[in-house]
This record gives sequence, C-alpha cells and structure tokens, in this order.
Amino acid sequence: MRILRLAAAPLLSADTYTRWVYIVLGGVLFMPFLIAVLVLISLLSPWDLAPSQGPPLWQLLPGCLIAAVLGGATGLLPGVRRQQVQLTRHLVGGPLAEEPPAPATGWPSRARAACWLALHFLIGIFAALATMVLLTDAASLALSPLVRDPSLSAGRLVLLPSGTGSLLGTRWADPLLGAALVLALIYGAALIGAAAARAAPRFLGASAADRLAALQSRADDLSERNRLAAELHDSIGHALSVVALQAGAAARVLDRDPEFARTALDAIAEQARTATAELDHVLGLLREERRGRAPQRTLADLPHLAEAARSAGTGLEYTADGPIGDVPPVVSRELYRICQEGVTNALRHGAQGGRVRIRVSADAGSVRVTVANPVAPGRRAARRRGGRGLVGMAERVRLLGGELRYGADGGTWLLEAEIPGKGER
Repeated sequence: MRILRLAAAPLLSADTYTRWVYIVLGGVLFMPFLIAVLVLISLLSPWDLAPSQGPPLWQLLPGCLIAAVLGGATGLLPGVRRQQVQLTRHLVGGPLAEEPPAPATGWPSRARAACWLALHFLIGIFAALATMVLLTDAASLALSPLVRDPSLSAGRLVLLPSGTGSLLGTRWADPLLGAALVLALIYGAALIGAAAARAAPRFLGASAADRLAALQSRADDLSERNRLAAELHDSIGHALSVVALQAGAAARVLDRDPEFARTALDAIAEQARTATAELDHVLGLLREERRGRAPQRTLADLPHLAEAARSAGTGLEYTADGPIGDVPPVVSRELYRICQEGVTNALRHGAQGGRVRIRVSADAGSVRVTVANPVAPGRRAARRRGGRGLVGMAERVRLLGGELRYGADGGTWLLEAEIPGKGER
C-alpha cells in the first residue's frame, strides 16, 4: 500500500500541476524572443531555404541559446526579480515559499534572477513542446479504435465505430499506450517541478547580505516602534494625569469657586488638544504617513510644562543655569521628556500639595536635569524600583552616552539625568 501511495502522490498533488503550469508559462513567455531571434538568423543566413523547411537544427539550437540570454537579461530590469519571486512562491512553492521575504540589495541578486529566468525559458519551451506532442499522440491513440484510417484526411479524422489499424496490433490496446503517455507526462512534470522547487532558492532566494539587510531593517522598525511607545507613554501619560487631576480639582471646588473650576476646564481642554496632536502624530508614523510631524518639545518648553503643572494644583519651581539654548536638539528633546516624566510621576505618586522642583544646568561638557518631589509615605516602597517609563528613559539616556539615576532619598524622590553636551554615544 505504501508503494501505491507513493506512486499515486504525484498524480493527486496540486503542486504537480501548478508547477507544470509555471514551467510551461516560461515557454510561452520565451516565444517572442525565440521567434525574433530565428527571424533575424534566417534573414542573415547565406542559405535560401523554402518556407516549408523551417530553420535547420544548426540555426534552432544557437537561436534558442541567444534568445534565452536576451530573455534572461530582462531579469536585470528593476522590479522583474520581485515579480519572479512572487510568481515562483505561489506556483512552485517549496523552500522558497518558506523563506521570509527579503528585498534584493544589489546586482548579484539580479544576476542570479536573470540566470533563473534564462533557465526557465529554455526548460519551459521544451516542456511546452513535449506537452503538445505527448498530448496530441495520446489523443490520437485514444481515438485509434474509432478511426478507419489513422492518417488525416482533409484536415479531420474520420470516426467509425468499427475502426481498424493499431500501433500495438490490437485496436483496443492503443488507448492504454495513450494513457501511458499521459502518465509519463504527469510524472515528468512532477520530477521537473520538484527539481525547480529545490533549485529556486539558489537563484531567487535571499543572499546573506539580503538577509542581513532585512534583519537590520526589522531591528530599525522595532527600535522606532519602541521609541514611539516611549513617546506615547511620556506625552499621553502626562496629559492624562493632568486631565485627571484637573477634573478632580474642578469637581471639588465647582460650587464655591466657579472661576477656578473654569480655569481647570480650560486646562483640561488644552491638555486634550495636546494629547490628540501627539496621538495623531504617532498613529501617522505607524501608518507610515510622513506628511506632518507633531511639534518636538525641547527644554525651551519647560515653562509651559511648569504652568500646566501649576494649573493642576501642584506647586512647581523651575530654575535654569547656563546656555540652555545651545543644547543640541536631540539632547534637549530627551531632557524635556525626562522632566515631563518626572512631573507626571509627581502628579501620580507624590505627596498631595507637595512642591516639585526642576533644575536644569548646562555647561560646555554636559547638561544635567534634576526633578525632585516629596513622596507620600505609603507609596515609597512601591516606587523604590521605578516603573516602565523610568526604565525606558534610562535606556534612551544610555544611548546618548549619559546616565539616569532615580530613587528615594528620605522623603524625597529624586530623578537625575546627565547627558554629554553633544549627545555622543
């Protein structure tokens, strides 16, 4: 039974027929190149041949090779390799379909694709001819018991129920031979298709350089997504914390201090607009839309951050020493995010009514930021290790060549970051 299953597997497998379609399709695409080359050879040939004779063998074989080289050269054109890979993945399958897609990085990959296209053309034209001949002979043999004269008469077969003449001596044996030809064609298609599936990765698969470039691109994408996640955590988290505190404060004093409640509601609206702009920016990047960018806040925007914190009912002292405006933009943006995270943590976890102190000092060598706030006694143990936002900030500061320190010092939570003035890695 196992032998029978193995013998029947090519007949029942869809891969056999899709791969044969792929091979024959190469012959179909090869015909314009072959006809053009044979016409040119016949025009340049010194021998005058009758049209019925057709091109001799010494013209046909070199013509096939020349046409295959010309057709294969189209594989060097931009975009051709990509379509080859897609078509081969869908119709041939095999190891190539299991490989992760990796775009070609240079001419060697295109050259391999051109060689594959030339082989596809050559094998395809002979496979197409074999298919035509074998199917025609199989059909003739299948009809031979019904044919009075096996030869063609006036371009059509004369069918009679009592036909005579057989290639095997028995008129009912010829259909068996025709079936054998069909089986031979199917098994040949399975063999050639399996060989194509095994060889395709060598010609169309990703090279080591292609795989390395794809991995680097994926690493860059993951790094960008992590950066966007950190940006969302810093900006949206801060805005939502301010909104929550403002809403709570407005609810408490709505009856006795309507003016303060109105101011709090205005601050909530402003923070909501800021959060919406930040969120739209990040979602646009995730959709690969590069049409606009949200404003990148720097140390120059710290007074606005302090004003937003004060409007939420938190006292905040902000001092700056040194040439803050000369800090490189990438360092200035990161330090602003650190201050924003520090204020957000103070609003969430700090002692109610406590005062937050932000100090920024810059000199020729480095820039230092310190955020300090009192911690509620019940929350000191929970904040000892820091949250995900602090871990993300520490990673980003390290990439800029700096150092981030945080922890409780008595009843005060300290967040300190120091980055070289040029943000050197």
